[in-house]
Amino acid sequence: MIKKTGNAIYEIRHGEKDYPPLLSHICRPPEVLYATGDAAILKKRCVAVVGARRATSYGKWVSYQIGKRLAECGLVTVSGMAWGCDTEAHRGALDAGGATVAVLGCGVDICYPAANVSLRRRIAEQGLLLSEYEPETPPRPYRFPQRNRIISGISEAVVVAEAGISSGSLITAECAAEQGRMIFAVPGNISSPCSLGCNKLIQDGAEAVAVVDDILFSLGVTPEKYGEKAEAVLGRDELKIYETVRDNGEVTADFIAESLKKSAAEINAVVGILEIKGFVITSMGKIFIAK
Repeated sequence: MIKKTGNAIYEIRHGEKDYPPLLSHICRPPEVLYATGDAAILKKRCVAVVGARRATSYGKWVSYQIGKRLAECGLVTVSGMAWGCDTEAHRGALDAGGATVAVLGCGVDICYPAANVSLRRRIAEQGLLLSEYEPETPPRPYRFPQRNRIISGISEAVVVAEAGISSGSLITAECAAEQGRMIFAVPGNISSPCSLGCNKLIQDGAEAVAVVDDILFSLGVTPEKYGEKAEAVLGRDELKIYETVRDNGEVTADFIAESLKKSAAEINAVVGILEIKGFVITSMGKIFIAK
């Protein structure tokens, strides 16, 4: 099994033992993959996290949290190293000490976008850079939709974190559907053009992500419990609210607001973040610790 780090470039050919297992079964699998980093990662369970380049702060935050949570539970985050959601998904996985794969629309020796040079370096050392294009192949617009079939092809599932109606992420979702992969979409504000693509995907049958751990449960992965780690990963206000719920069982936002001397609006905003992070769940106006 190939295991290399740094900037060495090597080939993985279709039919060889190190070729991504799932990718072999797609239509038109690439005959040769060029790689920099650790190809052993491709033997692990991979989930693609994609989204808009011109992402909102919410889309970036969601992408980071999903990449981070996947890494915490031993899954590999796959994306395209583009601006916006892709970049944040890679960063989340790396910051959690996990592995990530960047599938490029250019040669693996080229950093695109150029400003992602530090991220590219981290991925080469801690993950894998992958491309079907020979080294020194420059990025061109038509190459990115082509590479999207590889992003979904090496993954068990594709998560669209944020996408407008014309986002290239929808091409990845379409490839995933053709390949029989699971498709998840993070719902967004119906008044936001940036969420229209995700909301349409859900309307068409994609699984909605209410909390990040929904992805894990659907993949048959038992999420790592937060429990004792809450103090290390939550902000001050998040931790206070989490502890109030933990110490009192099922509570309402009004109860927490009265206990912490804050407005219900402030509490609801933080509870929403805690729910996405997988610390609490809400139902019928009550807030519970996520089990």
